[in-house]
Amino acid sequence: MRAERARLAIALLATTAVVGAAEAQTTQCVNDAPNPYHMVSNWAHMSRPWAQTNNVFVDPKDNVWVFDRCQDGGCAGSTVAPIWELSPDGKELKNFGGGGLFIFPHAVVPDKDGNVWVVDGQAKDGKGNQVMKLSPDGKVLMTLGKAGGTGKGLDVFDQPTSVAIAPNGDIFVAEGHAPTFGNSRIMKFDKHGKFLTTFGHVGPNEGEFRSPHVIAFDSQGRLFVADRSNSRVDIFDQNGKFIAAWKQFGRPSGIWIDKNDRLYVADSESEDAPGKDTNNPGCKRGVRGGSAKTGKVDFYIPPPPVSDPRLPPPEGVAVDSHGNIYLAAVQAKEVYKYVK
Repeated sequence: MRAERARLAIALLATTAVVGAAEAQTTQCVNDAPNPYHMVSNWAHMSRPWAQTNNVFVDPKDNVWVFDRCQDGGCAGSTVAPIWELSPDGKELKNFGGGGLFIFPHAVVPDKDGNVWVVDGQAKDGKGNQVMKLSPDGKVLMTLGKAGGTGKGLDVFDQPTSVAIAPNGDIFVAEGHAPTFGNSRIMKFDKHGKFLTTFGHVGPNEGEFRSPHVIAFDSQGRLFVADRSNSRVDIFDQNGKFIAAWKQFGRPSGIWIDKNDRLYVADSESEDAPGKDTNNPGCKRGVRGGSAKTGKVDFYIPPPPVSDPRLPPPEGVAVDSHGNIYLAAVQAKEVYKYVK
């Protein structure tokens, strides 16, 4: 009898999980959640103003990392250093990576050993379209992809966008950017840079992507993908098995998952624009937060004020151990800080 009850309980739990996943896949964008945050003005103190930046990352020390695009003309041919480390109170701790090393900065991810992973998302003059592992002082330790290369091969990237390091050291790289979408796939390597597998391709269906813009792991080791041009957050296991797709967090340009499995999503592009790639009717731009376990959205932060209404809201999002939120905006050339 006990065995039969146990089997029944397991079956009920499985059914509940399936129903929950199905509901999560069809839930519409949440626009009416409360906003418990306010913006802190002039928090960063740097040796030069921000250039364009679409990404931000917070390390275990709560220091803030930003990989900006050097200057108005970008990083190609520039000697400006685009990698920044700032203290939580905005003090400049490091600024390195100059000398024309990069073309199109797109992501910076410090790892648990203090090394820094960066994604260079375009190719020009024999550089770019690579993911690099740098030492804490900027020495190149590893490169993935061919410098300046592109294509569909397993040794090249076409517009890489993001990198995430699994708990066992495996390296996951997202590639494919609008408007062409490139390969729109996830590449997986071991900790030494040996290719292991790839999954996904361009498309709107389960397991497909249209510009996977950012990737991140939750505490269970599930891979969350900001599938931006499909206007959803996709969830996979580390072998590429599709788990769920969530639309309630909006059209994701940036995602962050903290140690408590709180999910933060930056929506910089949603609009009611039939025929355009950014069409996501009924969804406001801004930042939504909630549970990476259940998919429930429980807060919404509207876009920060801008000098020109044509400037889109922030794309990048990162959160420190105290719940302070950092947002990176490309065209506004700003990294904002929000506190509860």
